[in-house]
Amino acid sequence: MTGTLMRAARTAIAIACAAGVLAWPARPAQADDVLHVLGASNAAGAFEVLDHVAEEAGFFKQEHLVVDKQYISPGTAAQLVASGKADICSVAFEAIVQGYVHGLKLKYFLGSDPRFVNVMGAIEDSPVKTLADFKGKDIGEASPASPAETTANAMLAGAGLKKSDYNFVTIGFGAQALAAMQSGKVAGAVLPYGEFVIESVGGNTKFRIFRDPILNDIGTYGFAATEASIANRGDVLRRYSRAIVKASILIRENPPLAAKYFLLGANLKVTDAALANEIQALKLSVGDLMGVDPTSKQIGYMPLRGMDVYTKFLADTGVTPTRVPASLVVTNDFVPYANDFDHKAFAAFVKRLH
Repeated sequence: MTGTLMRAARTAIAIACAAGVLAWPARPAQADDVLHVLGASNAAGAFEVLDHVAEEAGFFKQEHLVVDKQYISPGTAAQLVASGKADICSVAFEAIVQGYVHGLKLKYFLGSDPRFVNVMGAIEDSPVKTLADFKGKDIGEASPASPAETTANAMLAGAGLKKSDYNFVTIGFGAQALAAMQSGKVAGAVLPYGEFVIESVGGNTKFRIFRDPILNDIGTYGFAATEASIANRGDVLRRYSRAIVKASILIRENPPLAAKYFLLGANLKVTDAALANEIQALKLSVGDLMGVDPTSKQIGYMPLRGMDVYTKFLADTGVTPTRVPASLVVTNDFVPYANDFDHKAFAAFVKRLH
């Protein structure tokens, strides 16, 4: 979740693009137990931390899985999974819905973020105390015309502002985005919440966060696969889901160990300073990672009613040409299996580990 990891992820993307292909390792003997997973490069931490913890804690091994992952852009990840070149993608809901409209029939089988990923933020001691204070200001975004603009426009309209009252400026991610806010180039930014966590920890900066009052409790990130994979490799996907759910509980119950696993999985040096940063990042993310209630048997559940609210929002704001019913792109059929273990006993067990 640190800027170091994000830079490493983006380097991996650049290497893959330069090669022109995604080069997967050779399949081991038990081919049915192998999963090729693509994580979106702008997930800002949720996928990375869950995957690394599940791997390093041995949860994938317990489920007899070999999981290979690579990072790539959301749209490309969805296309590769839809074409059968990978098994699972961890991407934002927009990529799945937009892909569905254009014939990429992917479906979420496990949610990873319980809250809406995009938020607006400003440095805590800046003049921006309310959304209305963005009037007449430049607002940062990661890339030109990013999907986050749609969220910002809706939030600012709720504060009485018109689109002509502010401007969007591209500021990128990480240190570049933080510098733009610290220098006053922009008054604030609209970014995935995880990016504000990265910048807060890496830049020792506190932010005032603004969340959409309607969309806030709608999780719009998760793990998706083709309907064919869901039908034909359901057992493998169910075991993957259970390993991820267990990782979510460990992260919540034992942040120091999760931080260590995260660093090991990311091939980063495990130092006292690095551990302290990752523990802080996990604590700042506590409400935005799955497993908010570690005793719940619904971890990973994506409420269709909430998802339908968001698909309507996407259609109403022109992000998609038509409204896509959530039932076409979400299934919760794997959630019972993923949670089919004694959560209280497991939470007590991982809390004691070190």
